[in-house]
Amino acid sequence: MTLDQLLLIGIITVTTLLLITRWIPIEVTALLTIAGLALAGLLPARDAVSGFSNAATLTVGAMFVLSGGLMRTGALEAVTVFLARYSKGSARRLLLYLGGIVAVGSAFVNNTPVVVMMVPVLLSLGDQLRIRPSKLLIPLSYFSIIGGTMTLLGTSTNILIDGLYRSAGGPGFGIFDFMPLGIVFTLVGILYLVLMSQRLLPDHAPLTHLLGAGNRNAYISEFVVTSQSPVVGKPAGQVFERIATLGRHVPSQTGRQHRRIANPQRQQASPGGEKDAIELLQVIRVPKAYRAEEAQKLTLQVGDVLTVAGTPKQITLFAENNGLELMSVLEDGERMPMGDVEHKVVEAVVLPSSSYRRRRIGDLDLNSLYGVKIMGLQHRGRQMVSGLRETRLAAGDVLLLQGRPEDLRLAAERGAFMLVEGADAAILRTTKNRVALFIMLGVVLLAALTDIPIVILALAGAALMILTKCLRTDEALRAVDAGTIFLLAGTIPLGLAMENTGLAQLMVDGLVRGLGHAPPVIFLSIFYLLTNLLTQILSNNAVAVLLVPIALNLSVTLGVDPKPLLMAVAFAASASFMTPMGYQTNAIVMGPGGYTIRDFLRIGVPLSLIMWLLASLLIPVIWPL
Repeated sequence: MTLDQLLLIGIITVTTLLLITRWIPIEVTALLTIAGLALAGLLPARDAVSGFSNAATLTVGAMFVLSGGLMRTGALEAVTVFLARYSKGSARRLLLYLGGIVAVGSAFVNNTPVVVMMVPVLLSLGDQLRIRPSKLLIPLSYFSIIGGTMTLLGTSTNILIDGLYRSAGGPGFGIFDFMPLGIVFTLVGILYLVLMSQRLLPDHAPLTHLLGAGNRNAYISEFVVTSQSPVVGKPAGQVFERIATLGRHVPSQTGRQHRRIANPQRQQASPGGEKDAIELLQVIRVPKAYRAEEAQKLTLQVGDVLTVAGTPKQITLFAENNGLELMSVLEDGERMPMGDVEHKVVEAVVLPSSSYRRRRIGDLDLNSLYGVKIMGLQHRGRQMVSGLRETRLAAGDVLLLQGRPEDLRLAAERGAFMLVEGADAAILRTTKNRVALFIMLGVVLLAALTDIPIVILALAGAALMILTKCLRTDEALRAVDAGTIFLLAGTIPLGLAMENTGLAQLMVDGLVRGLGHAPPVIFLSIFYLLTNLLTQILSNNAVAVLLVPIALNLSVTLGVDPKPLLMAVAFAASASFMTPMGYQTNAIVMGPGGYTIRDFLRIGVPLSLIMWLLASLLIPVIWPL
């Protein structure tokens, strides 16, 4: 092993560690990787920065803009009407239709905006049909992932592998070359999720969905139990007249899902004649949050945070009668009284493209910029109401925000948050939806019927989205995920360095020695499995960049067509079902669905094994070795 190879292994190891741990931003990791390759003399400066001008990087950036145009114009909003009309209250029927629609949409549109658009839709439909969001959101993410494998445009991984293949002198892939196996993956994935998701996924709801449809206009507030409060030492079920019911539906005259708790002390009428009928949603005893039904027999202690729902009048009366303090909120790093209880409280998911990722909450300045206050945080599955100032946000975190609907909407748009509910959605330019659809359709058809490079078509389509006012320029720039672009720019030179230093061939030689004279199909199967395991903890694009040079060298050594091995990398790198960090759509649904890593493992491991077997059997048939 040469010195250059050892240096490259060191750079790859450090880059991989930084990408997994996210100790520093992805963009910084990418820049350090580029600088390291050039300073170590492994690549000339021109090649080290070539990732920024690579056709794959430019194509992916343009596809973000095209997808943003479709989302902003509401070109796919008819999906909501269709699902509500034809699901007819059945979770499986809803998933079946959802799988078909999302998979087809994700085949041509970047799957991240598809998932962002569909999460609020599913939360609303689930509420109407009495289906828990936790039964729907992981399937949504998986549908978008498997749908993206059907075409060249469906995922940045396919675009990247096509670009690397062309750079190595290969013919590349057509827009529909992935379709044969992609359709099989999609049909099998939909069938598996329709049949198994209701059994394997947990049955719980986000905080704001514990309110029944009949009380959707109620306000949510939080109180801190103080040492002077008479509720200290009492079970929650004795304090509250209403406790939201989880896990089953108990109809009432108002249509709400709750259970009455006998409590004579709480039956006193207010001065206005209205009973103090406030509803408990959850009790937070840091770091754990107890949903209302779990908290019935929980003895309240000093410092407990009670999340309740009711009218402003009920909330105020409840606090006065029980000696509770209204929970403070975080105003640009400083704790302040909660203030106006008539401001809306919403959950906001931090998207992978958010400019607030990895920033301390105390430095966000949401109050001074938008008049929005921070009440709490769900960080990596844990509820937090204290120690927020120093916490750095990660993709998938859920912020509990308070503010006026228009302020919340503006903060979400500027900061790339996804408002789960509680504030009006962004204003759509519905008059432009046909224009956006025609632009996207034109890109797809020209890519399929002509020899014009996909990068040129995608860039032209992105420009037309702006020229036709489907998107403003600032919206187009925000639609581009900077992390993905920098990741591609930083890792593409790694693949080039692996080829130039001979490290890729060295790894191939070791693999061949280890497997001896095994048939090529065994190499393909193992290659798929290795790629799939790596993509669960590392970015799918980074895995593709590292393994494509090895696949190309392995095809030469074995004397086989490289396409089957490249297809194994493409499908395996996208099939990230076992962890929330493996694919950004998994991270997006983790917070709203209230999932843990265990939930992803429970449903994702069997699906990953099924896809591995399918790929091992069908790739050699569709693309002979």
